[in-house]
Amino acid sequence: MQVQKFVFQSHGDERGQLVALEELRDIPFRIKRVYYMYDTKPGVVRGKHAHKSLEQILVCIHGSCKIRLDNGHETKVVPLEKPYEGLYVANDMWREMYDFSDGAVLMVLASELYDEADYIRDYDEFLKTVKDHEH
Repeated sequence: MQVQKFVFQSHGDERGQLVALEELRDIPFRIKRVYYMYDTKPGVVRGKHAHKSLEQILVCIHGSCKIRLDNGHETKVVPLEKPYEGLYVANDMWREMYDFSDGAVLMVLASELYDEADYIRDYDEFLKTVKDHEH
């Protein structure tokens, strides 16, 4: 499984740092939705789903967390620890976000508006979808 991490350009001086993200430049798709998670309690696992067509970039803009990616054949755990790194998550990829540090904020840039019909929330259904796409 290919894991694609983006390292965004950070601009800074004695005042601090700034990262600017532009669709189709820094982000490989048009951004139609931005949301973020915070105050995630210890031991909580977020996500636990895949998308049929939506693509995402995940950026832990404060603190750290881990992302478990599963393409139906292989699983990889990717740490997100730097506010200038983004993890690309393709469609048809099961994702779980966990091990959030105290005060962590995980921002998600999405290629589509929210659409419940795009979610695959059952892992067995996800595996069947992956198998069907291979034929």
